[in-house]
Amino acid sequence: MTLTLLGWRRSVAALYAAARAAGDPEAGWRTWRDGRDELFAGHPDSPLDEAARAAFRGLPYAPYDPARRFEAVLHPAGPLRLQIPTAADGTVVLDRIGTVALPDVGRLDVWWLGGYGGGVFLPLRDGTAGRTTYGGGRYLLDTVKGADLGGDDTRLVVDLNFAYHPSCTYDPRWSCPLAPEGNQVAAPVVAGEQLPSGGWY
Repeated sequence: MTLTLLGWRRSVAALYAAARAAGDPEAGWRTWRDGRDELFAGHPDSPLDEAARAAFRGLPYAPYDPARRFEAVLHPAGPLRLQIPTAADGTVVLDRIGTVALPDVGRLDVWWLGGYGGGVFLPLRDGTAGRTTYGGGRYLLDTVKGADLGGDDTRLVVDLNFAYHPSCTYDPRWSCPLAPEGNQVAAPVVAGEQLPSGGWY
């Protein structure tokens, strides 16, 4: 591992900081989208291999829908710990810290990632999984890696337009924790990153 991965994480964190600072959520989303495309196309730690990067033309997304952005209250939930084995990162420990209820989606568990520093983790596997989105689901928030849209001590900004695929979607050499049962819903969420119809590039 080299410092390029640190550079990737700094870049991702900067994209989310720009999205939070934007006066208009859609403008912030467009900045985030454009920045992700640049990282995927040119960064040495892109989830795409070299051949895919050379032919890459951008990640597909559903059109921005302002009705899919929420300031969601974190509701209490009983304690629950999951230990998820991964191929490359050992066991990922998740502790449930509450739930959020999203209109037309349902209630989702919100997790704290174990390990040094920790962070909020909010994955989603919805009714589009395996068809227009990755079968294992997408991520809404992963603050340990900079994916943070803001909030306060009782609320999280959850914008479904920012739903993105984990790195293992693009290449099996990456290992990702996927959405557990409390983050799986039947409702289709037609927002955020989509699978391309003809391959990644």
